[in-house]
Amino acid sequence: MRISELLAEQLDGTRAWTLKLLHDLEGSDWHAQPRPGLAHPLWLCGHLACAQHLLVHARCLGASILDDAFMAHFPIGAPVKSAEEHDYPPLAEVRRVMDQAHGQTLAAIRHMTDGQLAEPAFGKDGAVHPHYKDKRGAVSHCARHEAFHAGQLATIRRLLGKGFLR
Repeated sequence: MRISELLAEQLDGTRAWTLKLLHDLEGSDWHAQPRPGLAHPLWLCGHLACAQHLLVHARCLGASILDDAFMAHFPIGAPVKSAEEHDYPPLAEVRRVMDQAHGQTLAAIRHMTDGQLAEPAFGKDGAVHPHYKDKRGAVSHCARHEAFHAGQLATIRRLLGKGFLR
């Protein structure tokens, strides 16, 4: 199996888990925050789309699949605003962008050669990122990053009284 196919499978498997965690959320569940400033499911969906854009398309391929207006709703490293504090895009749009970005990301990964994956991947400041040194690492980190946020979704689900999932 090619490295690119393995990486795509890992990312797609992680996405399947994320979608399972989201499947029965409804109404105000999408804006439930464990406490002010922490992520809610709607924000996490937008953030995951932005992360795939940055880690795979921008850092590995020098391409852009998301516009700045969408990405501005899901900044990295800042406290997450509640739905009352911020005018987020509608859920249907966020989910559409999340799904579209994922499909484009899988296609891009599957077309990457081993040589491309071995090339350095730099952060936006031109420095090596603290979580990876090459494009293979950036793509791998994309799956780890989503798994981390899936854990947050699992916690939010439990706080909402939803059942444990496997």
